[in-house]
Amino acid sequence: MLENCRTAQERWGGVHQMIDRWFEARREMLVAFMDLKEACDSDPEAVAKARIDHFSEALMDYISAGHFEIYPQLRQEAEHFNDQEALTVADKLLERLEMSTQLVLEFDQDYSTPTRCQHYLSRLPAWLDRLGRGLTERFALEDQLIGRLHASHSPPPESQAASRATL
Repeated sequence: MLENCRTAQERWGGVHQMIDRWFEARREMLVAFMDLKEACDSDPEAVAKARIDHFSEALMDYISAGHFEIYPQLRQEAEHFNDQEALTVADKLLERLEMSTQLVLEFDQDYSTPTRCQHYLSRLPAWLDRLGRGLTERFALEDQLIGRLHASHSPPPESQAASRATL
């Protein structure tokens, strides 16, 4: 039993750190979003492509980490625990997350080159409003996904401390 606990801690303990790093990337992306939104509110035509690129890179990094690191790791954890109900919930949440992923990809495409950026600059305020709504929904879905696929398989904090004390 102790060995199973130790193995689970070794196997899934790193997930907490990965999720913590991902939440930090979320925070950094939101700071870039707010910076771009403030600049856009002041004078949308004067927003520099570098500022849009900074936000877009942070956004794409965040979205990519979710799709290629976090979500697969959470699914693997649910599979390890043979949690079919969690996997079903995950499939539904991931399907809904795909809509906001498409929104992000469209934004990235519209502002990918200096020419495209100049062409779509007048649409930036509307784009940021759409992205703001999409990201708000996305964060709620991601938080549900983490809550269902990871937190439900983690021992409560007091038992984690007790487990470490007995190791």
